[in-house]
Amino acid sequence: MHIRRIVTGHDRKGNAVFVSDAAAPRTTEFEHVPGFVTSLLWETAPNATVPAGEGDPAISATSWTPPPGGTNLMFITFPPDAVMMTPDFDPAAAGGEYMRVLPGLAEKFEMDHPGMHTSDSVDYGVLIDGELHLDLDDGATKKLAPRDVVVQNGTRHAWRNKSDKPATMLFVLVGAKRS
Repeated sequence: MHIRRIVTGHDRKGNAVFVSDAAAPRTTEFEHVPGFVTSLLWETAPNATVPAGEGDPAISATSWTPPPGGTNLMFITFPPDAVMMTPDFDPAAAGGEYMRVLPGLAEKFEMDHPGMHTSDSVDYGVLIDGELHLDLDDGATKKLAPRDVVVQNGTRHAWRNKSDKPATMLFVLVGAKRS
């Protein structure tokens, strides 16, 4: 998946400038889950200020889930669920790859209920391409089509791709405190 990321900022006089225009720097095409692609595009810290400081927060981010008041912007392409049902699929290798690539998020996935997870965030998700199903912990499910928007309020959920084509979502996670 090629994602062009354009970042603006300020020069020394305070004028708006383009800081970068390049491929997203933190994109991974998973080896052990063919077709699963993640891209962390940006992160803001709690109480972020503008103009932004030096450096690229997508590269230096240590977690794919933001702390309260922080945000993370990401694209995720989900392969068809059938990819995980093939005889050569290795769940242990896939799990290790998730832990390496998705720190802070991978730890939230439940071993006994694959795909189910809960994060302390409000997630804005927009289905860009394909078809996905959103499953909740009580068995309720909703089928999503392109341009459908989900506001995920810190609930236990899973994304399922029951189709035979990949599906891509854009997410903004806003870190929150659980009450």
